[in-house]
Amino acid sequence: MPSTPSASRTGTLPFVVWVLAAGTFLMGTTEFVVAGLLPEIAGDFGVSVSHAGLLITAFALGMIIGSPTMAMATLRLPQRQTLILALAVFSLGHIAAALSDSFTIVLIARVVTALATGAFWAIGMVIANAAAGPAAATRATGLMIGGLTLANVIGVPAGSFVGQYIGWRGPIWALALLSALAAVLIGRFIPAQERGATVSLRAEFKALRQGRLWLALSSAMLIMGGVMATYTYITPLLTERAGIPEGAVPFVLIAFGVGALAGTTTGGRLGERHPAATTLTAAVATALVLLLLVPLSTDAVTATALVLLMGWTGFTVNPVVTALAVRFAGDAPTLTSGLTTSAFNVGIAAGSAVAGTALDYAGPAGPPVVGTVIAACTVLPLTALALHTRPRSSRIVAQHTPTTGQTEELTPSRHQ
Repeated sequence: MPSTPSASRTGTLPFVVWVLAAGTFLMGTTEFVVAGLLPEIAGDFGVSVSHAGLLITAFALGMIIGSPTMAMATLRLPQRQTLILALAVFSLGHIAAALSDSFTIVLIARVVTALATGAFWAIGMVIANAAAGPAAATRATGLMIGGLTLANVIGVPAGSFVGQYIGWRGPIWALALLSALAAVLIGRFIPAQERGATVSLRAEFKALRQGRLWLALSSAMLIMGGVMATYTYITPLLTERAGIPEGAVPFVLIAFGVGALAGTTTGGRLGERHPAATTLTAAVATALVLLLLVPLSTDAVTATALVLLMGWTGFTVNPVVTALAVRFAGDAPTLTSGLTTSAFNVGIAAGSAVAGTALDYAGPAGPPVVGTVIAACTVLPLTALALHTRPRSSRIVAQHTPTTGQTEELTPSRHQ
């Protein structure tokens, strides 16, 4: 992106990365705000809360299938126009949901907005990495993921609070208007850039042949599965074991969001130079924190501290493995970017499903045990990924040269 100064030269991330992060904030809010509005939605449509929960499942499935699919469907479209179109569809999906009296229409609107989110994420990640430059790609990825994380700290609690007082349609209207504004900002601040003639479906699928790419995607899936297996059912753990009143649980969840935001920042900073050490340390720490939740969740203060650490350590891995996956794809990163989103959502869906069974059989302490096992398994692909590259080139980018600040990219192993 020639017209945008890269972070490797200015020392700060380009403004376009912040604009894209604002878009991911809106989409992260959309994905999770429904969880806090299920009683209101269920009452409005005359369905059970569990049936209203299909709105969350529909969005997750739309992300799993839609992210790579939409990335390929828009492959030959100009990137800026693709982002604007995704935000326009996102806004229209919310308007349709806010105006509808049919639960089925709202369900379809959730799938449509998930498809738009997948397209935005896949293209936005590629643009953010290109704008930041090789030396700051991980930091740019961390900021993009930070937008999603910040949604859990500000967007979701605010949307849930407002929705309880003015109805669930209020936050939906707000998201529709804000996404329309984001489309205007994207058109204003992201330079026009046509797709190169060499971009093709064949090149995108050829990039998937790399074993190290799938190791990075597996790591993304497992670490998110471990954390979300615990987080999904954290409320019964806090109320039944730690004795925290239900009214105080949102404050603990905000602590988790703060920890997750710190984690994406930590991963974005440390992962630029020490990806293997950063991810392996964070994965081991995550498994340890989740394991400690089992015996130490009987104390409110300790449980709250561990929930914060769970977000911090778990989300440290995300920007590193995401940036690695996009970098491994080389000149064909769009499909890979979409697959990283799918990997995270597969982890969320699978981890939550297994943890739900553990909750039924073992009580509130069951999900952290499941999360511990899944998070511990993350060490396997991360170790293989570290061994899959030459020892001297085990960083995402090599050290900066004193004069130019330019970097050398990770070199694949002979066994690649």
